[in-house]
Amino acid sequence: MFTKDIGIDLGTANTLVYLRGKGIIIREPSVVAVNTHTDKCRYVGKEAKEIIGRTPGSIVAVKPLKDGVIADFDIATTMLQEFIKKALKGTIFTKANVIICVPSGVTAVERRAVREACQKAGANKNNVLIIEEPMAAAIGAGLPTNSPSGSMIVDIGGGTSEVAVISMGGIVASRSIRCAGDEFDNAIINYIKKKYNLLIGEPTAEKMKLEIGSAFPHEKEASMEIKGRNLLNGLPENIIINSAEIRDALVEPLSRVVDAIRATLEETPPELSADIIENGITLSGGSALLRGLDRLINRETGMPIYIAEYPLDCVAEGMGKILEKINDYQDALTENIRYY
Repeated sequence: MFTKDIGIDLGTANTLVYLRGKGIIIREPSVVAVNTHTDKCRYVGKEAKEIIGRTPGSIVAVKPLKDGVIADFDIATTMLQEFIKKALKGTIFTKANVIICVPSGVTAVERRAVREACQKAGANKNNVLIIEEPMAAAIGAGLPTNSPSGSMIVDIGGGTSEVAVISMGGIVASRSIRCAGDEFDNAIINYIKKKYNLLIGEPTAEKMKLEIGSAFPHEKEASMEIKGRNLLNGLPENIIINSAEIRDALVEPLSRVVDAIRATLEETPPELSADIIENGITLSGGSALLRGLDRLINRETGMPIYIAEYPLDCVAEGMGKILEKINDYQDALTENIRYY
């Protein structure tokens, strides 16, 4: 049996840490603030995210993950060390067994980078297990992953959207595209820049997406005032943006997500397709909370759409279930089963 077991949902936007017996104990943005003069970490997580776009030249807020994979190895390692230190509160990390998630479409090199980052953060190489995100999300959402019945999960996070059909503890058909919450934010930034000649930052774009963003027309259309820098005269400026404009901005990235769902459905065996028609498609991940996304996917695919009860926590909760009953989910683990 395990001594200290943790599951890490190392996401592009947020990192969640699950400690066996206690549940999710860390929920922090995947951001690190670094002093460029000393190359030392100043802030990690929430504190670092709060200063994005507000720092002097000597401090840079960095997102060490891009499109679901590690873009800056050293900073990702530092971030992992800090989060794990918080989770274990001074206990010896080498005694912990670790399950960590990766997108289903990562390369062998990207998978190795995740493993090495965990090892460099203090884990024994024999104690690191890797699981694909859509499988963990499906388990966390309560789908019957070990049954012969087909289940479909669409996990839309910050860096990647994972689409998978799961049956008998394995992934039958899947798509992983590097288009998710961050790409939605960039689409909003580019739309405002092109239409209004106004430059806004990522935090403003994210706030607009959360407060008035939608994927499908709805009754309570809203608007909000945003502030940015006019690109023509360089001066600060305020404008009013409404929900319909945000919807227009999101058309292209949302169409890529819908195309990935369609492509996965086309690859699904007929018997499992019949199960999906009956059981529907489950949405998870933070971007699944975008208003009207379920209605948009329903219109485009004709399938019943359900949003997981706690979409943000599905991957972490899935790893927690695996930690609690490792023998029930061995087929879901991609590497190093022999060490258990």
